[in-house]
Amino acid sequence: MDPTSTRIPMIVHPTSQGWDIIHQQAHGLLAYQIATHWKTSQRPLFWHQTLTALLEHDDGQQPFAGNNHLSQAGAPLSFEPYSVPQCHRMIDIALRKSRWNALMVSHHSTFLYQPTGGKDKAMDEFLEQQKSNQKKWRAAYGASQKEVVYAYDLVQWCDALSLILCRNQLPPEARQLEISKGPDGVAYFIHQRADNSLSVDPWPFESAEFRVGVEVYPVAQLQFIDDEQLYQAINEAPVELREWVFRCR
Repeated sequence: MDPTSTRIPMIVHPTSQGWDIIHQQAHGLLAYQIATHWKTSQRPLFWHQTLTALLEHDDGQQPFAGNNHLSQAGAPLSFEPYSVPQCHRMIDIALRKSRWNALMVSHHSTFLYQPTGGKDKAMDEFLEQQKSNQKKWRAAYGASQKEVVYAYDLVQWCDALSLILCRNQLPPEARQLEISKGPDGVAYFIHQRADNSLSVDPWPFESAEFRVGVEVYPVAQLQFIDDEQLYQAINEAPVELREWVFRCR
């Protein structure tokens, strides 16, 4: 598969029966839920538009078709490859809501794909276009670069925490895992207590306790003929709501 042709819109975990599948857009919804609990006094400019960017930052993927979502052995693939057309669609979708939304999504694209610089001409052109877009859209809001970076750093932080949860990356035995640096430049760490509740240190949220969740599709089939069969299996699978409780103390 050409790595520039498609970006896989799923998070996939093998199970004894088949696979647990989380749609990539659902991971965005989880990131949004996390962000809504951020301390009120430390929220960035254009709060609702920033939240919208968390919902949409992975939109625009290719539809299920052919065998784009399957390995050569017929197993569902987790998202790894990138897609330049999907990147353009993602920006276009965001821009229809607001330029601030598009600005956040544009910064996210730069964050994700800048390391590919020099390896893919189409991606290089996209990234160069984003430099111009970011300057133009920031000027339209009269926002400083510092204010824009602060807002995007919160988007990136919530995205990172959502991925940790969706990918089952919480370490055992209450060991701490760094999420990333927050918009304030502080490194935040997460750990899971014996009662399965989660704590973040330092605590960046308004509430002392809250609950978030994501929908998981347990698919009881190991191999698939094509995307259509995989898509049908996902739609016919029971929905499991996986939840986490965050608690300060």
